[in-house]
Amino acid sequence: MAKYWYAMRSKPRKEDIVWRQVRDHGYEAYYPRIRVHPINPRSRKLRPYFPGYLFVHADLDEAGKNIFKWMPHSIGLVCFGEETAIVPENLIHELRVRVDAINEAGGELFDGLEPGDAVHITDGPFKDYEAIFDARVSGNERVRVLLELLGNQRQIPVELDARQIEKK
Repeated sequence: MAKYWYAMRSKPRKEDIVWRQVRDHGYEAYYPRIRVHPINPRSRKLRPYFPGYLFVHADLDEAGKNIFKWMPHSIGLVCFGEETAIVPENLIHELRVRVDAINEAGGELFDGLEPGDAVHITDGPFKDYEAIFDARVSGNERVRVLLELLGNQRQIPVELDARQIEKK
């Protein structure tokens, strides 16, 4: 029959274990991870791009759904009602391209910025403003910058998507 990509859920922070098990059973698996720079040097340097999810390439007519459901630390394949959700091949390809681009840039999209660095806002309601990079907002691709508005000497913190800024 035909092989398709499926999204598979894992228990929290067990994606690595489930990914290894899927591969050990002989199935192709894609587990997108991005390189991060945690504050604690003992923390993991790779984090899931989709926490709690990975992708499995399999023929369900041959394998059955239960093999994925009953793996330790697995919650099973993503379903809508009784129908297992198929992930389009082109979406998996685009994910690979996106995650590879992030990792080739050194990890997080805002890698290389230090607090106090001058940045230029390239998109959004503050487009073309200059700001000061303040911090990464933990757990996502957002940053906090400090804006000086209306000639006020006070800097106002604003959270933005990391793709909306570039280092000056």
